[in-house]
Amino acid sequence: MEEDNKGVPPPEGDGSREASPPVNIVESPKVGSSSGETSRTEKSVAVAVQGGGKKTPPPPAPVEPDPEDEEEEGMLRMSFMEHLEELRNRILKAVYGLAVAFVFALVFAGKLWDIISDPAVEALKHLGVNPPHLVILTPMEGFSVIWVELPLLCSVFLASPWIVYQLWAFISPGLYKRERRWALPFVLLTAGLFIAGGLFAYFLAFRFGLEFLLGIGITNGVTPMVSITEYFDLFVNVTLGVGLVFELPVLIFLLTLLRILSPRFLLRHSRYAILVIVIIAAIVTPTPDVFNLMLFAIPMCALYFVGIFFSYLLVLKREGKSFPWKQAIRLVVIILLIFAAIYGIFTYFHLQVHRNWPYITR
Repeated sequence: MEEDNKGVPPPEGDGSREASPPVNIVESPKVGSSSGETSRTEKSVAVAVQGGGKKTPPPPAPVEPDPEDEEEEGMLRMSFMEHLEELRNRILKAVYGLAVAFVFALVFAGKLWDIISDPAVEALKHLGVNPPHLVILTPMEGFSVIWVELPLLCSVFLASPWIVYQLWAFISPGLYKRERRWALPFVLLTAGLFIAGGLFAYFLAFRFGLEFLLGIGITNGVTPMVSITEYFDLFVNVTLGVGLVFELPVLIFLLTLLRILSPRFLLRHSRYAILVIVIIAAIVTPTPDVFNLMLFAIPMCALYFVGIFFSYLLVLKREGKSFPWKQAIRLVVIILLIFAAIYGIFTYFHLQVHRNWPYITR
């Protein structure tokens, strides 16, 4: 018996080599045609590795949706003809608001003319012209200026918030949801700057310019006789021109909102912007003197940098950053206190500034 067993190979699994992992064979029936009969049986092999086998890789992490993609879903998609129809509707609504404001201004046309003609009356009084009144050269001047053109000009300023809102409603469907939240600040700031520009022209720019122009002719022995048409045309040009110029911060902010301009680009090319501003001020200014030119150019340059500041705040909000308001307010307060202290010293000691040495005297 021992001799017979010598030629038999040892059985597997005696420790001479590792055992292969077990194999489970699972039979899964496959349903055949729609008649419900089983056509055939397919065997599927599932290998279960026990001990020392490779682990199955974990499933990939779920991809988080892009917030910009989610916001793009809220954008309104319109064809070219739908855009034209929307533009037509917004223009009609703006015209309706302008018509309502025109009727309201027409009721107070007489009082409004007293306010509009006040700069001319004051300038003529200062120049010693007697009587200090405007004149009518044609029969239709009084009606066309006082009862048509003047209410129309006032209605533009009165209806400016409604007109700006219609503009925003037209462009807002193409903006992100978070950018549509700027609707109320955009309307208030745009209309407010336009009205502020008109007030600046009425109380400062137009009064100084008109008196300067009338004074030049009087020095040569010429008696001024200003018609209400020429006077009102000059008033409209200056008032609307300055009102539109005061929209510069809103224009810069809107271009930044649409990702056309950036604060860095505006600062880098600020010298060219200042040159363009001076040229525009020279066109809008009713007089050729440097004083009135600077009276227009300096506020326009200030508004340009204010627009850059607002666009910078917009870029910071896009990047998830915050502006250091506490440090900025502290710096502004310190500067105001320094100017207040200098003004108090000059007022208390009755000091005056001169061009020559010692420059400051009592």
